[in-house]
Amino acid sequence: MARNKPATVAVAVVAVLVVVGSAVLLRGTSNGAPSAEHYVSELDQVITEPKTPNVVIRCGVNEERHLNADNPVVSPGIPFGAHHTHEYVGNRSADAMSTDESLAAATTTCENDDLSTYYWPVLRLTDGAGHDAHADGGGLHGNTGEVLAPKSVEIRYDGSPTSDVLPMPRFLRLITGDPAAFTNDYGPNTRARWGCSDRPGRYTTKYPLCGSATTLRTYDFGSCWDGNNKDSASHRTHVVFPLAGGNCPAKTFPIPRLHVTVGYDIPAGRPFAIDSFKEELRDPATDHGMAINAMPEARMAELVGYLNRSR
Repeated sequence: MARNKPATVAVAVVAVLVVVGSAVLLRGTSNGAPSAEHYVSELDQVITEPKTPNVVIRCGVNEERHLNADNPVVSPGIPFGAHHTHEYVGNRSADAMSTDESLAAATTTCENDDLSTYYWPVLRLTDGAGHDAHADGGGLHGNTGEVLAPKSVEIRYDGSPTSDVLPMPRFLRLITGDPAAFTNDYGPNTRARWGCSDRPGRYTTKYPLCGSATTLRTYDFGSCWDGNNKDSASHRTHVVFPLAGGNCPAKTFPIPRLHVTVGYDIPAGRPFAIDSFKEELRDPATDHGMAINAMPEARMAELVGYLNRSR
């Protein structure tokens, strides 16, 4: 019995640390910014991407400032359903009321008539007031501060390292990352990837302090499609990630792998944070991205032909 006592004490200590850590985090959010523990200078993850053919589609950096608190993938038909603000490139009409038909009839900021919509939570400077301090998605949902416009946005489609790819079906819905990572205890859907332009291939799930370098957010989407569905109840099971060697799991088929990389020049010394659900406390691990492929089928066929020929 005596050997069990230290274990009991250890559990009690862990419990105290969890409570204290939460208290610190809550105090850190009083001005709209997470606590200091969420900001790091060291990028502790090294990720080596397989070398595959790729196609980059230029879609601008949201110069028209297409912003809303909607989520046409996860909460279609529900205005302000995201409870935080998203930044968009591509399809100019994307919002809660978007349908396949409305997306197909719209215009786009992307080249080559790519009508797809690509979007992610805004990044804010948290030491000032934002334009939506008293609006849905902004201050009413706990997201305060000035929205920082991106410096760069790269939309890239990669081929498979092990086989040819099939075309994405038009109007395929995609999501990567977990907007509830904090309350989900950083589970398997957490895919936040923060980096700095001067340290390629290195990442962290926390906010990186990049100095004069550009701060990067990278969204890596699944590329193994079930062959039938354009969406699923979880918005995830119809498109999953490849296995470690690059092959798709059984009963799934390789499609072009979407990567979105967004860059920001953050003013020196200014605190920053992404938008999140209020209970997620703007944790950097909650970063996530969504897309709806509305690329015309002929354009998708050209893209796939190039990826496969270039293998």
